Amino acid sequence: MKQKISFVFLLMWCIGVSSYGQTIDQGKALFEARKHSEAEKVFNAIPGTNHSYAEAQYYLGRIAFDKRDYEKAVEYFETATKNDTKKSDYFNYLGRASAEMAIAASIFSKPSWASQSRKSWETAVELDSRSIEPRLSLIDFFSMAPGFMGGSMEKAKAMANEVMKLNEAEGHWRLGNLFVSENNMAKAEEEFGKMVKANPDYVKNLATYYSDQKKYAKAVELFEEALKRTPNDYPTLYQYGKASAISGLKLEIGEECLKRYLTYTPQYGEPSVAGAYMRLGQIQEKKGSKTEAKKSYESALKLDASLKEAKAGFDRVK
Repeated sequence: MKQKISFVFLLMWCIGVSSYGQTIDQGKALFEARKHSEAEKVFNAIPGTNHSYAEAQYYLGRIAFDKRDYEKAVEYFETATKNDTKKSDYFNYLGRASAEMAIAASIFSKPSWASQSRKSWETAVELDSRSIEPRLSLIDFFSMAPGFMGGSMEKAKAMANEVMKLNEAEGHWRLGNLFVSENNMAKAEEEFGKMVKANPDYVKNLATYYSDQKKYAKAVELFEEALKRTPNDYPTLYQYGKASAISGLKLEIGEECLKRYLTYTPQYGEPSVAGAYMRLGQIQEKKGSKTEAKKSYESALKLDASLKEAKAGFDRVK
């Protein structure tokens, strides 16, 4: 009898493990399909005693992060990292969420959040020697943070050189931008030349650099070259539209690029939908289409009321 009970218990345990395994997979599928509300229900149903609990907490953090509820995201990512200390991506996202908290924090709590973000990214790098994303975040941190918080341009350059070993073109791009921040344009352009030589697809990055330098004719030329290589690169479509909106060059193509971008759902760190509507309004205004421009500016302000250029544009065409 005792042996029979043990067998039944073992069978029930195996069924339970299999069931939760299916649940986490279902939740991940819903998350990838951007059905966040449904995914949340699945992940919240996974108990703390289950082997998938840390992963469920990680995905709940990702959902909160996408909603820009960074405080809640930090809580989920902290739980994930405490329950599974070996996942680099869990620490990478804890660093991201902590960095967002640092941006909004008071002057008193900002150092604490910044320190947590740096430590999280450093842990992510230690856990995965091939990881690039946390290294890129550390480059930004080291180059922007004051010395008393661990910032250092030399540390930033050293990290860019580490990235170069994993992705040569990306490393040259990051190192070049550090030279730009030091106003060393000769060294920056030297790095950008090496970048394009390492990977011609990075011509879009070079185009962005020229756009930032207000060399719009060169930027537009290079954006066109980039789009011939990768026609469905949505961030590049946005950057072309932005350069067109600011410079007045090739307005018809710029307008089409922005309209295409507005069919896309931007990922973390990519230009916002509100920004795309604002740039579209600027192009339409330059073309003399005030009614269309007004609608675009209105759409931008509904999504982000803080866009001063959109407000100024709306006031001009209303």
